[in-house]
Amino acid sequence: MTRLQSMAPAKVNLSLRVLGKRPDGYHEIASVVAFADAGDELSLEPADRLSLSVAGPFAAYAGPGESNLVLKAAHALGERIGGLRAGKFLLTKNLPAGAGLGGGSSDAGAALRLLAEANGLKPDDARLLDAARTVGADVPVCLVPKARLMHGIGETLSAPLELPPLPAVLVFPGKPLATAPVFAALKIDGLPRRSAPYQPADIPRSFGALIEFLKAEPNDLESTARALMPEIGLVSELLSRTKARLVRMSGSGSAVFGIYETPEQAKKAAGKIRAEKSDWWVEKVSLH
Repeated sequence: MTRLQSMAPAKVNLSLRVLGKRPDGYHEIASVVAFADAGDELSLEPADRLSLSVAGPFAAYAGPGESNLVLKAAHALGERIGGLRAGKFLLTKNLPAGAGLGGGSSDAGAALRLLAEANGLKPDDARLLDAARTVGADVPVCLVPKARLMHGIGETLSAPLELPPLPAVLVFPGKPLATAPVFAALKIDGLPRRSAPYQPADIPRSFGALIEFLKAEPNDLESTARALMPEIGLVSELLSRTKARLVRMSGSGSAVFGIYETPEQAKKAAGKIRAEKSDWWVEKVSLH
């Protein structure tokens, strides 16, 4: 086996509806998910034993040891495939943790892709998806990182969506926000009544129509997250002062994104926010 590499792109929830709470405590959601052309980097090289090394600007915030989702994904797949060839993973952590950008889940998805390549597994091997589901609710959508609809607790996925180019800016205010407290504080009864989950045909393919659709489909977690972390509101306010056509929190926060009509507008907005908030993480990306 030669050294293999894969990007673990940032996952962005363009919308996130909370449909209800299940008896087991998990929340049913409906979400339009896209991926950025920026993210963590993961490599796998031959070694006698499974291991993980972490580097990069956010290395200190990666899950420690065996709790890291890269190793959890490898163990989960190894439980389903006897004699699985693994090796040494090197994770370059470029995405902030606790940002709602699915960094750990995307890392796990990349690990499963690399293990599939190293072991000659087809991308649609059912054991890959089964392993992904055991690692985390967001891991299945990160297994093949393409825009999709997510339903259930994240385990039910549509076929890939055809989205228009979406120039965007991702902003993390430097403070992480864990998912559990946001869902714990969420008041389901206070949310507007939601209809049936999305269907792929519901998602417009033109830029303008998609923006208008998304404006009517907010992130139901955002107001709760803002109450827990007021900095999210500040990020949204700064992005709204630029030419963003849509400003929204991703996932359970604390990162916020702005979508622009052109890459030039996104680049200018990113530069402006960096100049005002040099201690924030700001990334100009394209969502797909």
